[in-house]
Amino acid sequence: MRARLPKEYQAKGAGSVNDMIRQAQVMQEAIKKVQDELKDVDYTVSAGGGMAEFVMTGDKKLKSIKINPEIVDKDNIEDLEDIITAGVNAVIDKVEKETEKEVERVTGGMSLPGLV
Repeated sequence: MRARLPKEYQAKGAGSVNDMIRQAQVMQEAIKKVQDELKDVDYTVSAGGGMAEFVMTGDKKLKSIKINPEIVDKDNIEDLEDIITAGVNAVIDKVEKETEKEVERVTGGMSLPGLV
């Protein structure tokens, strides 16, 4: 034997689930729009006291690295490697923080695993 809810309760549950799904879809579209807009933004950071500059797009494509020739020392490549590593990591962090900030603006700070 199956229990049945009165009709006035049946529609409310289904409607609220459908509304939540619609809201999630709208939010997902808004997140996608933000991510697409951020792809066209360039983020720039400096490393090594301004001796190296790194530019990355919003979709994490490294666009350029400019290195001041004064920091290139063939006898001390490790310092240059450290500067490059620090610069790339810094620009990735900047892109991720800006993306997170913009997505939070769209979602109102709501955590949506799998949508971002």
